[in-house]
Amino acid sequence: MESSTTNLILVIYIIYLAVLLTVGFLTSRRAKTVADYFLGGRKIGPWLTAVSSTASSESGWVVLGATGLVYADGLSAWWFMPGCLAGYLVNWLFLASKMRRYSKENNSITIPDYIAYSFGDRFHLLRSVAVLIIFFSMLGYVAAQFTASGKAFEAIFGWNYSVGVLMGAVIIIVYTLLGGYFAVVWTDLIQGLLMAFGLVIMPVIAFFAVGGSSVVLESAPNAEFFTLTGGKTGYLLFGSLVGLLGIGLGYPGQPHVITRYMSAASDDVVKRGRIISIVWGILVFGGATLLGLVGRALLPNLDDPEHLFPKAALLLLHPIIAGIMLSAILSAIMSTASSQLLVAASSVVKDLYESLIGRDPGEKRLVALSRITVLVLGTASILFALAEVRVIFWFVLFAWSGMGAAFGPLMLLSVSKFKVNFWGALASMIAGFGVTLIWKLTGLSDAVIYELVPAFVLALISAWLVTMLTRKE
Repeated sequence: MESSTTNLILVIYIIYLAVLLTVGFLTSRRAKTVADYFLGGRKIGPWLTAVSSTASSESGWVVLGATGLVYADGLSAWWFMPGCLAGYLVNWLFLASKMRRYSKENNSITIPDYIAYSFGDRFHLLRSVAVLIIFFSMLGYVAAQFTASGKAFEAIFGWNYSVGVLMGAVIIIVYTLLGGYFAVVWTDLIQGLLMAFGLVIMPVIAFFAVGGSSVVLESAPNAEFFTLTGGKTGYLLFGSLVGLLGIGLGYPGQPHVITRYMSAASDDVVKRGRIISIVWGILVFGGATLLGLVGRALLPNLDDPEHLFPKAALLLLHPIIAGIMLSAILSAIMSTASSQLLVAASSVVKDLYESLIGRDPGEKRLVALSRITVLVLGTASILFALAEVRVIFWFVLFAWSGMGAAFGPLMLLSVSKFKVNFWGALASMIAGFGVTLIWKLTGLSDAVIYELVPAFVLALISAWLVTMLTRKE
């Protein structure tokens, strides 16, 4: 890439970062209480609720990973789309309204808060287990987002990896620290719309640039590239479909997603947000799939399929537009990292300091402590990212599944007619997270099936069985 083009793209990105910092500064005065800092005072509207809940769940894996997966495997990789959309629907139809009402009634601000109140926590045991799962999962997850930021800067601008990590991480920490939840949802809205714009416009431009459908069809590396099965049969096909569709099971258990419903201002916000969220998902997942398919004709010999989006942007677009498109990649990373950072901080301040230790220093001091916690956790994540510790990537592999299986069944059961007791809730969390960990450590995820599916099912069974066995107690 020519230096003039690189400089122009960099200027576009710096302007974009300045906008995010401005949002953080403008929203900082609105975070006066802990409920403001972690839930936006439960006054969030439909667009912020919808786009933030979706953008925070879809990090760089959609812009980079999903496009690369389709590029490598063909149309058979498309099954991730109905899996993810099914997860959206389950959350919006079954969880959103009830969690908003229940959390407001019992004044729950965090997921451990909600679990403790919903299942009759004894001696803060449920809360402690939930905090441990969230904290360690999120710490590694945030560090991995910073790592992805460093690699993105390295690939796009040719910068040193460490400079890239610091460039992205410092901005995320500053605007999250300043504005808390208000800053995160407003920046999520900007980043989510930018992601959608990028994944809608890029495949359309690429499609016409290569010469249309006939050229795209001729670019297939094999006869099964444009089939929904990819040439797989029997158990191999079953495992592939269950794995891709099973991604959706993780959505009900992601704290940085479901807290968005707790912050919604009303049931009307939930109803309108449901439509916005589904439309956003169709555009983003559909665009990622189409770009992966067209990318075979546009760039047939990519060494790394996950470089498809940035290389296509640089090849086809004017530097200013390319700068906006490349900002979409970094937006995907940043929207997830900021949400996860805030959730991890809330677990430390609200659930560990205030609830477990039993101290109530007042709202102003708690907000100040929350900001300090964001800074400390963010700094720790930066250090992990700079060290390029391999365990970070291991955390990413199981964090989605671990939290999805540990909390997803409990969230769904908390709004159902079947009343799970304390022991059932404890067994469900331990089974969900434990099975995920064992499944991945023993290699069963690659040899048998995606770990989230058995972990989720066993967590549900554990909740029901243990509740039935201990109901009299």
